Amino acid sequence: MQLLLARESTMSLFRPMLRSFDLTDQQWRVIRVLASQENIEAFELSQQSMILPPSLTRILKNLEGDGLVKRATDKEDQRKVLINLTAKGKRKYQQVVPESEKIYRSIEKKIGKKELDKLLKQLVSLNSSLESE
Repeated sequence: MQLLLARESTMSLFRPMLRSFDLTDQQWRVIRVLASQENIEAFELSQQSMILPPSLTRILKNLEGDGLVKRATDKEDQRKVLINLTAKGKRKYQQVVPESEKIYRSIEKKIGKKELDKLLKQLVSLNSSLESE
């Protein structure tokens, strides 16, 4: 319950900012992954954004409708669909990042850099331990 509470407390800081850019937190997770990778398949995007495939399909449809992402068939393997940010999607990412960073800095200021670093390391360790089982 504490992990869920921590997630909700953290997201409550980000959601109003994301709403001001007309994004949901799931859409932002997709955009963040796509900003760091090109030509990613839906399955890989689902794993990296931690969004289940049925939800990701809906999110991609909405992002595509907004002109933020595009899907294209892989020229070498017609069965593969590759997903990328559009120029508009890249601009949206560049607009949101500074505001997101401000929130990260405010969290760091509230709990201290040392404590935040320690917490992040503990979360990485927890995730690694749970994935290996």
